[in-house]
Amino acid sequence: MSARKAYAAAGVDIDLGNKVKSSLPRLLASTHRREVLGKVGGFGGLFALDTRRYHQPVLVSSVDGVGTKLKIAFAMDRHDTIGQDLVNHCVNDIAVLGAEPLFFLDYLGTGKLEPRVFADIIAGFAKACAENGCALIGGETAQMAGFYQPGEYDVSGTIVGVVEKSRMLDGTRTVRPGDAVIGIASSGLHTNGYSLARKIFFERMKLKPRSRVAGLSNSIGDELLKVHVSYGRLVKSLLRRFNGTAHGMSPKANRQSRAIRAFAHITGGGFIDNIPRVLPKKCDAIIRIASWEMLPIFRFIQAKGGVPEPELYQVFNMGIGMVVIVASQKAEAALGFIRSRQHRAWLIGEVVPGKGRAKII
Repeated sequence: MSARKAYAAAGVDIDLGNKVKSSLPRLLASTHRREVLGKVGGFGGLFALDTRRYHQPVLVSSVDGVGTKLKIAFAMDRHDTIGQDLVNHCVNDIAVLGAEPLFFLDYLGTGKLEPRVFADIIAGFAKACAENGCALIGGETAQMAGFYQPGEYDVSGTIVGVVEKSRMLDGTRTVRPGDAVIGIASSGLHTNGYSLARKIFFERMKLKPRSRVAGLSNSIGDELLKVHVSYGRLVKSLLRRFNGTAHGMSPKANRQSRAIRAFAHITGGGFIDNIPRVLPKKCDAIIRIASWEMLPIFRFIQAKGGVPEPELYQVFNMGIGMVVIVASQKAEAALGFIRSRQHRAWLIGEVVPGKGRAKII
């Protein structure tokens, strides 16, 4: 028996991996940017940053996964959305600093490589990268026989973006009492809170992923697989509209006069842990929970989950995927601008003197 066949018998089929990966150039073509060098399949992805566009470019990076949302994908045998979730989550994480996404790399680990599943996941990466103007320049696919349960896998991704140093958002230096808080709608749970949601739906309530319940237009599984919204292009448009650099204005002066003070991506930790990341130590954010239209999935969790209300707002996004802190005099204009970009949004609170906390009332 040849060494190659022995390895395949042990659970790692290199030839199958190469065959599956042969489709990557076609899938990745839609994500190409002119700064990308080389070709897919090298030892490293190449990206030539055009430094002429910046005075002081700062690279911004983030790495993440999608957590136990994967369990829903396995149960529903739907894998076309997971890649989008991962890219969009990473884009949002760097967008809050004002960064433009440049390139993305993925990691996929599985026990046995299933061509259909692989193709669906990578197509999701490519779709989201193309929508966000982000190049998909490489990744790693690991076949680890005996490491994962049959039919299961894990994914993670790394994103790198860039922002002009003088344009970088830092709410701890710019947020002040009197600023308004705008909440932008999520599509659902996004990529957080799934361990608790699965316990509520599938253990406590004895539902199945394909169960349908009153008030939800989809099955529980389909509802939980809704794609994590990308706010990247909206953030860029907001900054261009409300924080545009005036001719001849110094970066320091301009920073103090910008209407958009900060963004907070409402991910793991919900409102309670994420909003304080962009607050000065002497400011609190008051969040009024009756100020937005809660999605049916969260009303269902609230009614049936038996979870104390404060914890709900620390685990889930409760229908708000991104928070914008904006100068009060520009709040209505910013709100109208967001809505004109086909995002639902509401004024959900304000900044007051305090100790760097988010308070839910």
